[in-house]
Amino acid sequence: MTQRTVVDRIDPIAEGVVSVVLRGTTGTAGTAGARLAPWEPGAHIDLTLPNWLTRQYSLCGDPADRESYRIAVRYDPLSRGGSEYVHRFLRQGRTVEVSLPRNHFPLQPAPEYLFLAGGIGITPLLPMLRAATAAGIPATLVYVGRSAATMPFLDELRTRYGDRVRVVAARRHGRPDLTALAAHAPGTLVYCCGPAPMVAAAEAVFPAERLRTERFQPVTRTFGPDTEFEAVCARSGRTVRVPAEESLLDALTHAGHPVPSGCREGVCGSCELTVLDGEPDHRDDIGAPTGRMYACVSRARSPRLVLDL
Repeated sequence: MTQRTVVDRIDPIAEGVVSVVLRGTTGTAGTAGARLAPWEPGAHIDLTLPNWLTRQYSLCGDPADRESYRIAVRYDPLSRGGSEYVHRFLRQGRTVEVSLPRNHFPLQPAPEYLFLAGGIGITPLLPMLRAATAAGIPATLVYVGRSAATMPFLDELRTRYGDRVRVVAARRHGRPDLTALAAHAPGTLVYCCGPAPMVAAAEAVFPAERLRTERFQPVTRTFGPDTEFEAVCARSGRTVRVPAEESLLDALTHAGHPVPSGCREGVCGSCELTVLDGEPDHRDDIGAPTGRMYACVSRARSPRLVLDL
């Protein structure tokens, strides 16, 4: 299911970063005001761009605002075209489709929080900090970037949260001492989102039971050789052969069972399928719930999988 939105505002908020506000429409092009699906801190949406690319962005506005979503997009010259389109071609007034919000990075109850943000990784943590402080729960944000000019939402954070926010401009101050932070926060629940080296550093010093992470890209891992298997589509009664050289996602699409997809890297969750029988070979970075799998990267350990399709 998708939602129709119109680009309400596009504003530069840091070097190479724009904020995009998407307002719900009533079904008449350009008419705003429709209520959008609710969401909670940590959620993201799939944005289908007019050039047919679909990309995932964390929601970084106010969950209480049911008429608009806010995302932030950093321009990446090495990207696959999504950020380039947003920065160079997306304009105010353009109608775009977005998915219902999904949340694989939810804010869990805790007596105290430490948020670690690296660059554009601030986006899912911004509403978390808002929610924690509104609930009166002690929370600290350590926000790391190359320089203050490259860090989105910096003025908003300083104005709203004051000394709860520690800004670390790495070119000037170096990297934060995560070991010292871990020593002074023994009972704190830690949320970290940022580049791979920052996430790896957090994983090295914080106990796994107290650390929640979200990555921009999947961790490089090694799996056994890909083998052929069958995917049985229970509702249609069709059986689809999945060759060793083809993903389950592509095999289903070629067989006439297209599955929504976004990242194709096992980090966004848009291609989630329900598994009725068989043993999936999970290769995602999200951690698929029991009875689910992500068709873009995961395969089968058993000779066949029965899917709710």
